Amino acid sequence: MRYNGDGMKIDIRANRVVLNVPLRTFIEEKLEDIARRFGPSHEVHAQVEVGIPSGRHHSGAIHYAEVNLTVDGRLFRAEAIHHDLHSAIVEVKDDLKVQLQKIKGKFIRKNKKT
Repeated sequence: MRYNGDGMKIDIRANRVVLNVPLRTFIEEKLEDIARRFGPSHEVHAQVEVGIPSGRHHSGAIHYAEVNLTVDGRLFRAEAIHHDLHSAIVEVKDDLKVQLQKIKGKFIRKNKKT
């Protein structure tokens, strides 16, 4: 488990893929973009899994990325399958941004009331 500068907790698991420093850094940068939307007053925890699925594919290497993102106890989930691992990670980040954009106003209103 790692903490970035914003206080976001990030757990990264790799399945059948080597989790090297450039890949870890790429994942952390993409998730930090999401954490910045909420600021330090929110508790953000990301569980990330990247890898190659166990099923047999007829069209070469297929990579997947899954993220379970918890923001103040509320769970958001996104997953993507792509031929390129980095593209799968970007697709997951974009999906999470859409989900969070829909409810961001609710988080802001909730915090102003308390």
